[in-house]
Amino acid sequence: MSDRNAYEQKLRAKLDELQAEVDKLKAKARGAEADARIEQEQEVERLEAKREAMRQKLDELRHASDDAWSDVKDGAERAWRSLNESLEKARSRFK
Repeated sequence: MSDRNAYEQKLRAKLDELQAEVDKLKAKARGAEADARIEQEQEVERLEAKREAMRQKLDELRHASDDAWSDVKDGAERAWRSLNESLEKARSRFK
């Protein structure tokens, strides 16, 4: 397996794990009181938007030429860091 394929599979697995975390946060938001629920649902929506952007980056990686792959990978890594930071912030707010 090439480094490129391994990297894509790694990102895909991370996205699946992240989706599970987002699903947990959604469940917590549904159980919260009205004001907290609204705030938490908005936080989940922001996370889902970032997750979708990350999924699009993964698609870009999959279709990038060999010459462009390194640049696209750098963008994907930045998107992943941003998404992970947002998830950590959301987790701390949901406690």
